[in-house]
Amino acid sequence: MDLRIFTEPQQGATYDDLLRVAKASEDLGFDAFFRSDHLQRIGPGDPGPGPTDSWVTLGALARETSRIRLGTMMTSATFRLPGPLAIAVAQVDAMSNGRVEFGVGAGWYETEHRSYGVPFPDTRERFDRFEEQLAVLDGLWRTPPDETFSYDGKFYSLVDSPALPKPVQSPRPPIIIGGSGKRRTPALAARYADEFNVPFATVERTAEVFAGVRAAAAGRELRYSAAQTVAIGRDDAEVARRLAAIDETSQPRGGRLSGTPAQVIDEIGRFAELGASRLYLQLLDLSDLDHLELIASQVAPQVAAL
Repeated sequence: MDLRIFTEPQQGATYDDLLRVAKASEDLGFDAFFRSDHLQRIGPGDPGPGPTDSWVTLGALARETSRIRLGTMMTSATFRLPGPLAIAVAQVDAMSNGRVEFGVGAGWYETEHRSYGVPFPDTRERFDRFEEQLAVLDGLWRTPPDETFSYDGKFYSLVDSPALPKPVQSPRPPIIIGGSGKRRTPALAARYADEFNVPFATVERTAEVFAGVRAAAAGRELRYSAAQTVAIGRDDAEVARRLAAIDETSQPRGGRLSGTPAQVIDEIGRFAELGASRLYLQLLDLSDLDHLELIASQVAPQVAAL
């Protein structure tokens, strides 16, 4: 079981905060550092210091780190046109020497769209646009260097694109699709994804979603993963302190691993039994580097063989 660090900087973090956690994650041996892609805080609380752009951040982190993989969970398809997005991701892949993983979704938080003037179509149109974006991104990255790429869709049209630059990773960076939809999400994952992620759900719900994607994939091999908020402590008092920090910084939702290392290891084992080979640990208190060290020393070694 790979453990990856996942941050939500819109809840209150600067670039320097993210750099500190990314470097600590690399030094402590974690497999990857991921961040969300949001334009403002989700839920009540102080909106400061304001958002940091996900791909600007990852480009900078690419030059400040050397081993750890870097990605988004999830880049919102509503924020960017697919052509320029393909260029940005390919550039960061080059800046990191091939360490980018591309999590992408249809977008869901209407408030941030209103706040920053980003169109927010209804769910059907968002997924229609998302499907076309995946076709364009995949097509641009896979087009051989001496050929052009054209696409004629309802929302996006490209004519004789040189489809450059190419990512370092060939034919493209891994694509991660996630969610819990019953129809379109599994179909898109089956067609385009290298990895499917279920965010912030119970073990039982995660099993149901995995089953739907496996049925849609019809034998095509995907990696399966889950994302969970974490609050781990050496004793009950430390667990309670970290749970309190989560409650102050997170929007209400399920999907939480909390307790002592032994308790959390048991719960991670339940996800492994479902076929999850990777877990994204959502850390909300980015000032608490001791939390990272505890996970690295007392949880990661025990789950490595799961």
